[in-house]
Amino acid sequence: MLKIECITVGAFLVNTYLIIDEATNEAAIIDTGETTELADYLETKREEFKLTKILLTHGHLDHAGSLKDIQHLFDAETYLPRLDKPLFDTLPQQGDWFGAPHMNRPCGRVDHFVDDGDVISLGETDLTFISTPGHTPGQGCYYTNQDIFVGDTLFAGSVGRTDLPMGDAALMQKSLIKLSSLPGSLIVHSGHGQTTTLADEKRHNPFLQFLR
Repeated sequence: MLKIECITVGAFLVNTYLIIDEATNEAAIIDTGETTELADYLETKREEFKLTKILLTHGHLDHAGSLKDIQHLFDAETYLPRLDKPLFDTLPQQGDWFGAPHMNRPCGRVDHFVDDGDVISLGETDLTFISTPGHTPGQGCYYTNQDIFVGDTLFAGSVGRTDLPMGDAALMQKSLIKLSSLPGSLIVHSGHGQTTTLADEKRHNPFLQFLR
């Protein structure tokens, strides 16, 4: 079983997640935000868990920009979708895309690249990676038999934008079809906004109506 804590940080109000395998107290961070807020918070909680992994859903600055801050505090291995490596490498310039060069960030270290179907163990919990490109070339999700962390693939009532550099609307549509093949009971933890379920999004999300 996972204990899940959502910490919303930064100018983009990104949902970062601290997930803890309750059987072993081994923990992971899913996405980092772009400020030091998450690192500062984790520093106050570090005696409560053993942080061993940082799982990035994609390489945008609001999701990966403070990676180096977390790595400075914790000896945790970082996982990045392989297809997002070119995007991740642009972190030092991504603030320029939004007319905010002060938001440019260093890349930090990547220890492992993940591909579709890869399984990552966190204590006694296995997380499977599913590649869902469209928002970015390598955007992906990590899921268990109960929860799925979708980054900017899917939101309550919406989906990730595809008009940023390296976005692809056609790929996004294919990814939504792929994502919708997973069990509807999965609790969806998005990169922005509220928690939902895959079943609710298939019923009510206007961007998924083509699946009917």
